[in-house]
Order: sequence, then structure tokens, then C-alpha cells
Amino acid sequence: MPELPEVETIVRTLTPRILGKRIASWEMLQPGVPETGAELLPLLCNMRITRVFRRAKLLFISLSADDGQRGAGVPPSEDAGRLVCLSADDVKSSTGDLILAFHFKMTGRFFIHPEGTPPLKHTRLILDLDDGGRLFFDDARKFGYCRVMRPDELQVWPFFASLGPEPLELSAEELAEHLAARFDKRGVSVKAALLDQTIIAGIGNIYADESLFGAGLDPRRPAGTVNGEKLLALATALQDTLLRAVRECGSSIRDYRDALGNAGAFQNSFQVYGRKGERCQVCKRPLYAVRIAGRGTVYCPRCQK
Repeated sequence: MPELPEVETIVRTLTPRILGKRIASWEMLQPGVPETGAELLPLLCNMRITRVFRRAKLLFISLSADDGQRGAGVPPSEDAGRLVCLSADDVKSSTGDLILAFHFKMTGRFFIHPEGTPPLKHTRLILDLDDGGRLFFDDARKFGYCRVMRPDELQVWPFFASLGPEPLELSAEELAEHLAARFDKRGVSVKAALLDQTIIAGIGNIYADESLFGAGLDPRRPAGTVNGEKLLALATALQDTLLRAVRECGSSIRDYRDALGNAGAFQNSFQVYGRKGERCQVCKRPLYAVRIAGRGTVYCPRCQK
């Protein structure tokens, strides 16, 4: 948490406020931020923000020393199907001189604050913009991280290079074919397979549980036994769940807020996640909970086979 819909929402709310702005100054408030590339931080001053985008659960800010806005791209669209996401091939031509990569992990946040706003209790990094705005990266549990990289370093970053495809960049049929190839003969549960970022990017605990319910699949079922119509049902449920969550600006359970401080609303539509012991909204039987891949998992034993 945040997962794909939440990071997408942060990108959409952040982009109009910072695109084209220059970084006037920066302040690192805790050691180890960023975890790599700290020696490049002095270069940020006077660089222009040319792109804000997402890949999986990562948020990227591209910066350029040029006066132009090369690679500024398209502002966020009201169409929830048009995502502010770049593929690995796009990165090669759409990044500037430096890239800031952020992984929010459990409690990372981005907020835009007015000029003069003092650091908050959990603020780890501040970027001051030339219009007076202050961009705070906050993280209460300190699991999130930032990396400062050059474009060629991003392309060979093992974690980035290992990411699976974006689930909303494929058709449902293409996604089902991809999952079939990656699930084949795998003994791990289908829930664990969905959490594996090398198989499919951006899915975490919330959207795995909700998608499996939508597909009528028991999360404990071995991934290698899911095939045919069930795979297409899973691909369709994944895409439907993610698109609905993006339209609702993500899910706010505890910490998540968008870049303007607003909460998401998709948690009001949860079918199973976080509802252990409550009644299934379809069959009215109690929902069960188990641990899969170290994560709490809620499902309906009657609706999910």
C-alpha cells in the first residue's frame, strides 16, 4: 500500500501542480534519503520537472537542465483508462537528465504545501519549487525510499527491469495469455502469484483479494491449475477492479492520501478485503481469512472455488 490505483492517483494529482516547475532547492531531513544517488542531489537545483509517471507501484519524476519541457507528455486525463504510465521502452525516450524514483511501501506520501510550510513529523525529503510550493515526501514507518538516477541507470536497475507487464496496458485476452504462460506448472497459490511483481506489475494485497473474488477463484488454489475460462475471468476481474479503483481515486485504509491530501473512496466498495467474519454480500455466508505469502487474505468459501 499504495498499490497501482493509489500511485496512479498521486501521479494525476501531482502532475498539474509540478509539471514544468523548477526545483529551487532541496532538503534531506533524514539520513539515507535517497537510498542511492545522494551525490546527485546538488544537481537538482534549477532543473525543470519534465514528466511525472508511474510504473507498477513506483512513482517517477523526470528532470532536465534544458530550458524547454522536453518529454513533458500528456497531462492526466479524466478518462480512467488513460494511465500516466510508461513502459520500459518509453523510458528510453521520455526521460531527461535525472530521474527521482519513489517507492511508497506501507506509509509513504507525497504532499504539495504552500510556501513557508515547516517540515512535518515524518517528512523525509523536501523539494522547494520555483513557484514557492513545497513538495514533501513523508513516511511514518520509513520503509519507503527514493533513488536519484540517470536514465541509463534506471534501465539497468534490477528491480525495474524485472517488473512484469502493466495489467491495464493489455487486452483481457492478452493478459489471460500472459498469466497462462507465467502460471503454467507453478505450485504457488494464485494469490501469491498475483503479488509477484515479476509476473504482473502493481498488484498488492487489496486488489489481489478483490480481483480473486470477482473471478470466483479461491486464493489458495495453485496458480498452475487456473486455466481457460477461469484465467480470462481473472484477467477481466483484475482490469475491472483496477479501473474502478482508479475512478474512485484509490483506497484509503489508514495512511493513503493523494498529493492534495484527499482520501480515496474505493474502500467503500470492498467485497472481501478487510471484512473477515462479515457476511458475503453475494451469498450472505461468513467470510474466512487465511495467510498466504505472509499476507492476510479474506475470501468467501462458497463464492470462490
